[in-house]
Amino acid sequence: MPELPASVRIALWVTSAWARGETLDSAIESALPDIDAVGSGVHTLDLWHDLGERTVLVSLPTSGDITSLPLSGADARAAAVDAEECLVAPGLGALLVPTWSTFGAPGATGADTGTRLDWTAYDCDPVPVHRVEALDPRESTRLLTMTVLEMTARLDALGGQPFDAVSAREALPRAGTWALPDELPGPALRAITFAAAISTAAAAGLDGPQDGPDGRTLQGRLDVLRDLRRVAERALVDATNAGVAAVAHPRTSR
Repeated sequence: MPELPASVRIALWVTSAWARGETLDSAIESALPDIDAVGSGVHTLDLWHDLGERTVLVSLPTSGDITSLPLSGADARAAAVDAEECLVAPGLGALLVPTWSTFGAPGATGADTGTRLDWTAYDCDPVPVHRVEALDPRESTRLLTMTVLEMTARLDALGGQPFDAVSAREALPRAGTWALPDELPGPALRAITFAAAISTAAAAGLDGPQDGPDGRTLQGRLDVLRDLRRVAERALVDATNAGVAAVAHPRTSR
């Protein structure tokens, strides 16, 4: 079962910890139970909080789409695109970009190795408050649903089998798959789950066996799946950041 991007989980759990007065270490433990070691750079989040930040946003940029990434320098942009995810301090104007690595004894593989996550800080432009407050997870789900229907019709018109069936089924999250903060409202949780499932299913189609009858059909299918994944990733960013805002400023009704 695929996991949510680390930055998505951290943004939600750290914002929740700040709202409840809990420690960063407890938030990281809840967000990254599958990571063996987290570098000291993550404590930049403590500095953000000391400087007045109350929320942590997420961006999932790719080489083909950096719309969710705040304006930043070339080095920051390149690092974030390479990682395909980062954390954002919206008020301060700062990024934390992850780097993944493995460790273990020389020649070790599989269960004998560990996963390490390090973080590097960069500057960026602040994110206007009204932009985050305007996010609506229900609208994100509606727009993504429309895109799924449109892309499905395009794939049907192209013909062939765009997904490896087993991989596509495994991409669909089940109840309780992802432990997220209890304060996360239902609409945001459903939007996050839906967007992540569509993104992972599209990735399964891109990475799985290709059986196009000709090169043109195959390329057209790959283009559709890339577009679908791109839209799903945007929806995941919007749903997560809407969830962050809701966790930081809970209401009596959801």
